[in-house]
Amino acid sequence: MLWYKAWLETRWRFLIGLTLLVCAGALIPLGYRQVLALLPLVPDAGGGELGRVLRERAALMTSYRGYVWSQWFSQNMMQTWTLFAAIIGTGGLLNQASTGALYTLSMPVSRGRVLGVRASVGLAELFALAVVPSFVVTALSPLVGQQYGAGDALVHAMCVFVGGSIFFSLACLLSTMFGDIWRPALITLLAAGVLGLTEQASSGTTLPGLFHVMNAESYFRGAGIPWTGLAVRLLLSGAMLYGAVVNIARQDF
Repeated sequence: MLWYKAWLETRWRFLIGLTLLVCAGALIPLGYRQVLALLPLVPDAGGGELGRVLRERAALMTSYRGYVWSQWFSQNMMQTWTLFAAIIGTGGLLNQASTGALYTLSMPVSRGRVLGVRASVGLAELFALAVVPSFVVTALSPLVGQQYGAGDALVHAMCVFVGGSIFFSLACLLSTMFGDIWRPALITLLAAGVLGLTEQASSGTTLPGLFHVMNAESYFRGAGIPWTGLAVRLLLSGAMLYGAVVNIARQDF
């Protein structure tokens, strides 16, 4: 019953996210030839940091693997997935109590179990949002005469899911502090934006940021899966979910 109720609460967010990501994933291989045709038209940006970035991006596009990583796993997929991690993570018991929907609270189960079930359903949905659209890229690549390995797609999808679960956990934690669904989502997305800007400003450092772990740049460049970064993010995510359980247990409904 709890599992089904958690699914009912988040199903439309999940289905909308899945539809958007699958459509966006399908456009990645289908747009490759157009990108190749446009590459010779890219102007020479000269020296400086901007010129270096443009040349590096153009060089990535010349290989299909580089194109998929730079356009999908490092941009479109990661950004859209983060948005839905924040959206799916919001809601829960405090929101139900604030709107007068107290049926869940009347059930003979602990608040911790209710939150745990809801978090499990949300994480399962986010896992699907990471894996299914990435396999769509693999499945459609032969249509443009290219191949993208299912193993590579799975590694990148898992890095997005594990590394980005911190945003879902943050939204869950904030949902035990605010009764509406908008403030937790907006604060989570604001935090993601600040982290992204901070990483860009400190791109020359040796410590990989959250989004560099999520896009698995080290794996793409042949340095292996970022196990340490993933483990740290997983611990932080678990700590925030534990904080959400403790916080909701203290609430007076």
